[in-house]
Formats: sequence, C-alpha cells, structure tokens
Amino acid sequence: MPITSPLFASGAFPTLHIKMENPISSLFLISLVSIFLTEAIADVVTILNVLNLGAKPDGKTDSTKAFLTAWAAACGSSKPATIFVPQGKYLVKQAHFKGKCKNRAITFQIDGILVAPSDYNVIGNAKNWLLFEGVDGVSIHGGILDGQGTTLWSCKASNKNCPRGATTLGFSNSNNVAITRLTSLNSQMFHIVFNGCKNVKLQSLKVFASGKSPNTDGIHVQLSSNISILNSKISTGDDCISVGPGTTNLWIQNMACGPGHGISIGSLGKDFEEAGVQNVTVKSVIFKNTQNGVRIKTWGRPSSGFVNNVLFQHATMINVQNPIVIDQNYCPYNKNCPGQVSGVKISDVTYQDIYGSSATRVAMKFDCSKRNPCQGIRLEDVHLTYKNQPAAQASCANAAGTTSGNIQPTSCL
Repeated sequence: MPITSPLFASGAFPTLHIKMENPISSLFLISLVSIFLTEAIADVVTILNVLNLGAKPDGKTDSTKAFLTAWAAACGSSKPATIFVPQGKYLVKQAHFKGKCKNRAITFQIDGILVAPSDYNVIGNAKNWLLFEGVDGVSIHGGILDGQGTTLWSCKASNKNCPRGATTLGFSNSNNVAITRLTSLNSQMFHIVFNGCKNVKLQSLKVFASGKSPNTDGIHVQLSSNISILNSKISTGDDCISVGPGTTNLWIQNMACGPGHGISIGSLGKDFEEAGVQNVTVKSVIFKNTQNGVRIKTWGRPSSGFVNNVLFQHATMINVQNPIVIDQNYCPYNKNCPGQVSGVKISDVTYQDIYGSSATRVAMKFDCSKRNPCQGIRLEDVHLTYKNQPAAQASCANAAGTTSGNIQPTSCL
C-alpha cells in the first residue's frame, strides 16, 4: 500500500526523464528508480505498519499492544518515524503514548478507524482513552476515532451509578503538535484536550456527537499557549470549544459550531489561585442552533483569575439562544458559591461584526461581577434580531464600555 512521504512534496528527489525506446530497458530503469526511492525513504523515515506488529483490522481483536509497540519503536528511533494505520477498524483499549522520545518527528498516518471498547466500564474510569504525554513534534493525519460513548450517555441519563467517562484524545505537557483531517465521534466525555501544551495547530477536524450528549466538549484548551484551531466543524452536546485557565495566544478561525453550547471562555474561577486567560481571537465562526454563541463564564466566588485582550470577530448567529453573553454568576446546583461574587477580572473584550438571529429576546447579556465590573467592553457593528415582538434587547449589570457603528439591539453599556 503506498505511503506518501514529505520528501516527494518538498522536491528532495530530482526529476528523472526516461526515454521509452526499449520496453525491457525501460522496465529495468523503472525498477531501479523504485528501489532507489524505497531505500532513500527508508534511510530518512522509519515506517511502522501496525498490521506488521499484530494489529487486526476487524474491530474486535484487541490491537492495543501493536499500537504501543509501534510507539515504542518510533519514540526510540534516531530518525523521523511514521506509524501507519491502514484501512479497517482497530479495537484499542486505553493507550498511553509517553515521551521523552529520541526524535521530534513522529507521524500517525491513519487511514482506518480506531474504536474504543463498547463496554464503557473498560475505559470509563480512565481520564483518557488515548493520551500523549511529554511528547514533542507529534503529528496526526487523517483517521477516525470512535469513542462509542452512546451507552455511557444513556447510563447517565437514567441516573444510574455510571463511570465519569474518558476523554477520547488528550495531550499533556507536549509541544509542537499538529493534527489534520481527524474525525472524532461519540466521545464518552471531552473529545480532544490540551493541557500544558505549546505550539499546537489543529485544522480540518470534524467532531460529532449527539446534541444531548453530556460533557462532550469538542476541543478543550487549558494551561497552554500558541494554539490555533482552523477550518473545522464541531457538533456536540457541550461547548464546541472551551477555554480553561492559563490559556494564552489562542487563535480560532473558520469554524462551524452547532449543535452545542458555543465557544466558551470558562468556566473560570473555580479555584482561588488560578492562571488567567489572555490574547484570544475567535473569528469567522458560524453558530447554528447552539445554546450560546460567544461566552465568557466565571464562578461567582473569589479568585485571582482574569480575562483580557479577547476579540470575537465576524460571527454569524443562526437561531442561537444567547448570542453574546458574559456570565460571572455561574453557580451550578447552588453549591459552594451562593451569596459570593466573582473575583475574575474581565477587561478589553471586543465584539466586532456579529450578525444574525437570537432564539431569545435578550441577545446580549453582560452579567458581570459587583466587585470586579467588566471594563473595556467594545461593541462594533453588532446586529442581532429576534423573530418576535418586542424586539431583541440587551442586558447589562456592572459592565462598562463603548460602541461604534450599527448596534442592534440598543447597547446598555
């Protein structure tokens, strides 16, 4: 089965011109070229086919050992390595891909489907199904990850004693990560999580789960910097993208979100000592039938956290319940926070070129902290409508800022 090498794309090999006069000679020359290219690739990249290591593409045979064996070989290789997963279904139980590795260029080329165990008890008490920890220079191209979370969701809906569930794909304390054309289906909990990572690029991803699936955030980022999420579609039962404490320099662009809870900074302020969130750009996103559009959410309790320098730009809202919202009085189940106020300081947040329709009358809501009012809120060309009368409204509490351009509903800042 052919494997594409970056060497071809980069022009590392010269163009060979073969004059086809003698068929036998031509076949001989072609054979020589084929041998030359194969050996050249082998000299540069270690290629590890999981089928050769015992994996079975039947979706039933446990192939976890083959994947871990491939990882051990790739991690220990002194040259770049590609772990190749051919077409087919591969049952993989909990797998921990751990660094530190000898090389900084390990690629998972996935043409097939990785499936989690159908019995949610097998991995349901683990934090992660597939976890990369302490790695540098890992890329994932293509493939489908099927978390088979539907039975666990049903268990939770029936209020039975169920495991919490596992994140499908986690990266912890890792740098220089690239993921392209990956699809994540039906995760038990969060789909993709980055914790303590630097220099991550995600593009052309697809994330799908039922709109009623609990806690199935599409992508979650925390304690991480220099992260870009591009050209992707997320449909799930919780936040399309959630941004946790300690996130800096996050760029989100060209996204489709819905169903789900929108793109959320937060919840923040659950802990008193907490790192802040800053330098976040969210642009060119379509929100369709979501609970929220662009949201900042903090617990109503003391905290050292903060949010500043955030830009929400070029967003389209289609039947979104809360298109623009800051909620600093988050207090689930009214436990551990009633009567308190948020310590998270929110400042320098810009909403620019936000258009579309609200499914509720209050299209803009800024419910900020009494102790730390929101500062530097900027509205520029915001036009949100409500299908019924009276028209869409804005609601403000403890928020200050400016407006410019066409603003609808009328600003309350």
